[in-house]
Amino acid sequence: MGAFGASHRPSGSEVFKRCDPMKIRRVITGHDANGKAVVTHDELCTNILSRRDFHQSCVVWSTGQLPVDNLDSNDGYTRDVSTLSKQDTVFRIVQYDPGVAPRNHRTETIDYAVVMSGAIDMDLDGQTVHLQQGDVLVQRGTIHNWVNKGTEPCVIAFVLIAAKPIDLNHQTLHAHG
Repeated sequence: MGAFGASHRPSGSEVFKRCDPMKIRRVITGHDANGKAVVTHDELCTNILSRRDFHQSCVVWSTGQLPVDNLDSNDGYTRDVSTLSKQDTVFRIVQYDPGVAPRNHRTETIDYAVVMSGAIDMDLDGQTVHLQQGDVLVQRGTIHNWVNKGTEPCVIAFVLIAAKPIDLNHQTLHAHG
């Protein structure tokens, strides 16, 4: 495996199918005018994105400041999270179908990930770790790639929190990919 990982492409005997769109129900709580705890949103996510083959993602919620203002009435579902500021958090669900296109990337975040279903390989610089349902990962700004070599989709819940760029030996490793 090269420094940036290798993709897993179907061979002549393998056939990968695009899986059904994700169905994610989000339940959001808040407070009414009297301070009573209430459900403010209970709905299926409609912002399922597929920007590359065999990959779907949905931003469930995001915030733009730390500490978070839990009385903010803006729906964190609607914020643009294409780039993260120094105060952002993002809660995202991602489905990696078998044969997902490789995308080496690094983010200026600390990511907490929980594999909800399926299994996947995470390629690092010259190292691969296999994750399966129930495994958790703390991703600390390393360059990485997700590869689903199985036959079933892998669904991962991610919480991304803005972090300082990695600075090693006077070289800054910026977000990319």
